Amino acid sequence: MYHLVILESSVDNRIFGLDFQLAFDAFVQMLAVGFLFFFLSYILWNPARDMLKKRKEKIKNEMETAKEDMAKANALKSEYEEKLQNAEKDVDKILSEGRKKALDRETRIVEDANEEAKKIRERAEREIELEKSKVKDEVKHEMINVASAIAEKFVSKELKESEQAKLIDDTLEEMGEDTWRS
Repeated sequence: MYHLVILESSVDNRIFGLDFQLAFDAFVQMLAVGFLFFFLSYILWNPARDMLKKRKEKIKNEMETAKEDMAKANALKSEYEEKLQNAEKDVDKILSEGRKKALDRETRIVEDANEEAKKIRERAEREIELEKSKVKDEVKHEMINVASAIAEKFVSKELKESEQAKLIDDTLEEMGEDTWRS
């Protein structure tokens, strides 16, 4: 029991059992934790930092590329807007040329139609003149026939003046008054 008493008395003198071995063990554990911290930070944190750094640079490059692309897109947009305005001007120009050609064609068609109408009118006037001259010739022939018929009747009988007038009137009635008026 004696032995036990010594142990009890040695344990009683300490506040929470701090001795040299415990301090040494605590120091070694702290050293091991520090070593593990630096070792793991080298193995784990540095690659993670490098990955984050590369990602940051990639994002920065993508942002710059996006800015350049945006500038190019704005330039293309302005170029296309200019081309669109030019296209609208070209369309207006083509339409005005088409209208002008249509008006020219319309004018030519009207002129051709007027010329054709003039030719038809002239032909009709010529035909009318020919018909008039034919009618005049026919009237002359009728007059000659009437004169021949009257002369024949005069020659076959000697008539008095009153009979002669009656004979002329009868002949004229047979031919009709319209023949002499035209």
